[in-house]
Amino acid sequence: MPFITFEGVEGCGKSTQLKLLDDRLRAAGRDVRATREPGGTPLGERLRAILLDGARAPLDPIAECLLFEADRRQHLVEVIRPALAAGAWILCDRFSDSTEAYQSAGRGLDSAFIEAVDGRVRDGISPDLTLLYDLDAAEGLARTRRRDARTDRFQSEELAFHERVRRHFLEIARREPDRVVVVPAQGDAAAVFAETSRIVAERFAS
Repeated sequence: MPFITFEGVEGCGKSTQLKLLDDRLRAAGRDVRATREPGGTPLGERLRAILLDGARAPLDPIAECLLFEADRRQHLVEVIRPALAAGAWILCDRFSDSTEAYQSAGRGLDSAFIEAVDGRVRDGISPDLTLLYDLDAAEGLARTRRRDARTDRFQSEELAFHERVRRHFLEIARREPDRVVVVPAQGDAAAVFAETSRIVAERFAS
């Protein structure tokens, strides 16, 4: 069954789209595992608290990257591989593309280093489809600040950081058009979900 990841800048609405698709698939009788990174396992949720807590001291970029990869490895072992073996649909809020966009373009880490570590961590597992919800970075940050009383470590970064992340996401989409589909995210959730549903139905018609 499909392994689908949901990507995009802060405030793009990807988590809402994942929830809507999860509800649609479950209503159709599909076996679905909805999960997220960081998180998705007990260890992952503890790592998530460290990685996103804006009140903590700054993390060294390499340390930050390795914590994301530790989360991913545990997630693959505990959740993703077993779900694939069981034939379930997997819907994952962020995956390796976020590490590349945020830690390479955002933080400035060497892309070859990230590729080598992430490749070893994933050990051959890749999404069948990635939905990239594209939104102006400034609009995305404004959405998060209207929604959240507190900003996390990434939401509190300057606009230029998020613009670099957005550009890199789009570069990944240009590089891998068979896997990554760009979904304009400016509209309301229902309109965006109509496009999400169309893409998934066409890709995984049964």
